[in-house]
Amino acid sequence: MGKQRKTYSVEFKQKAVNMYLRKNLGYKRIAKELEIQHSMVKRWVQRYQQEGKAGLEEKRGLKKGDGKGRPRSQRPPTMEEELHRLRAENEYLKKLWELERGRD
Repeated sequence: MGKQRKTYSVEFKQKAVNMYLRKNLGYKRIAKELEIQHSMVKRWVQRYQQEGKAGLEEKRGLKKGDGKGRPRSQRPPTMEEELHRLRAENEYLKKLWELERGRD
């Protein structure tokens, strides 16, 4: 499985941003104090400057549009695609029918 990413609270992120903006500390020094990567501090500061406090809120797992996941193609299937699907469905049903016949 993939590596689990840690989630930090908005308050924790705000603390890091304040250390950068108000105390004039560098990204690396803040990261060392808070035991996180300096790239995270930099990202939080940039988001805070662009979006305000809302930029520090967790966005992972939130859906962006009406549907979840990758949108399906809106075009109708071609005749070849439909024929391929129907042939596969037919083969599946034939095998299922044979299995059912074998049980009797």
